Amino acid sequence: MSSWSEHDIPDQSGRTAVVTGGNSGIGLTAARALARRGARVVLACRSERRGTAARDLIRTEIPAAEVEFAPLDLASLDSVRTFADTHRGTHARLDLLINNAGVMALPHRLTSDGFEMQFGINHLGHFALTGLLLPALTATPGARVVTVSSFMHHTANIDIHDLNSERHYHPWTAYSRSKTANLLFVHELARRLTAAGADTVAAAVHPGYARTNLQTAAARMEGRRAAERVLGWGNRLLAQGPEAGALPTLYAATAPGVLPDSFTGPRLIGWRGAPAPARRARWTTDDRASARLWEESARLTSVAWPAP
Repeated sequence: MSSWSEHDIPDQSGRTAVVTGGNSGIGLTAARALARRGARVVLACRSERRGTAARDLIRTEIPAAEVEFAPLDLASLDSVRTFADTHRGTHARLDLLINNAGVMALPHRLTSDGFEMQFGINHLGHFALTGLLLPALTATPGARVVTVSSFMHHTANIDIHDLNSERHYHPWTAYSRSKTANLLFVHELARRLTAAGADTVAAAVHPGYARTNLQTAAARMEGRRAAERVLGWGNRLLAQGPEAGALPTLYAATAPGVLPDSFTGPRLIGWRGAPAPARRARWTTDDRASARLWEESARLTSVAWPAP
């Protein structure tokens, strides 16, 4: 694993991958790499303009690529259900679900279903999507679910009694809690899949400090031009590129022997470098906490998970 790179991705011919947020940053980089190795890739994106532009870019760079755009707004459970219904009707299999899309440190906003935006998109939207696509995943031998968390999860555990940050909202705390929720979700999903005897692997990753538009989005939304410039400089000077940031995702999605509930990130102090096992907060492997979050997420989304 110490020198693992995109060149080590096994042949993906005949495999189908869904990448949420596949129109930019790490998602686009991962989608392009999978397409280059022969996978049929579905770019599940909110913006049709950006999604089709990403599709056309990959097709231009890789003329033989099988890549398509499909609308998915993780801030709307109706959109999640429509995407899942459409996918089931057009694709016979699903080998890889990469839960990549996310928002970071936004000013307080609500999804169309009334959830705090970061918890709603980063966790609940992907929880619902994975549940609705689970029959296709478990019916496909060797399928994997890869969920992108963050090293920021170390700074905040979830509050099961205030999942939507209604008592007090701080953008970074809400972000960190949503990333803890990602890891608890993977922990519980891996437990349930193993108990059911399914060979589907649920794994988590984080990209380290990767140069994407996530860092500057909140400042741009709030009109804080100076903060946006500072964060942009930080990206250019300190962050690794999206190609390196996508390696943990690609490793967890394609490398042989990836274990259920594993957590992969950059080797060098979790900041940059080749994929390696990542350190995770002890609260992200708490069986009771993961079960309680699962129950609440199922109630909030009204997604009844089928038995694998």
